[in-house]
Amino acid sequence: MGEYSKALSSYERSIEIHKIALPPNYPSLATSYNNIGMVYSDMGEYSKALSSLERSLEIQKIALPPNHRLLAASYNNIGMVYSHMGGYSKALSSYERSLEIQKIALSPNHPDFAQSYNNI
Repeated sequence: MGEYSKALSSYERSIEIHKIALPPNYPSLATSYNNIGMVYSDMGEYSKALSSLERSLEIQKIALPPNHRLLAASYNNIGMVYSHMGGYSKALSSYERSLEIQKIALSPNHPDFAQSYNNI
């Protein structure tokens, strides 16, 4: 626990490999950027977290269908970072977008709804 530099190094290495071996907007590249964003968020480095999470979302918007559940997760993560930064209106907007996608992508009783309603 707390080995942030090792985690960041591993995820950055993953991105390097992706860039060499796979197309530029391959979905798993978004996962690496998301993971980097979450590490930065855990470290309290919210600007860096937001940058990585937004990059992840950009890739997902290109690589995935518009109402894919991973987009909902990304909007939720971005909302969480905005909330930590005190940007509550941006957080709310992100949480609401996440919920909109979940309503399309998930079954009505999916447990992710609980987190979304709690965040809002």
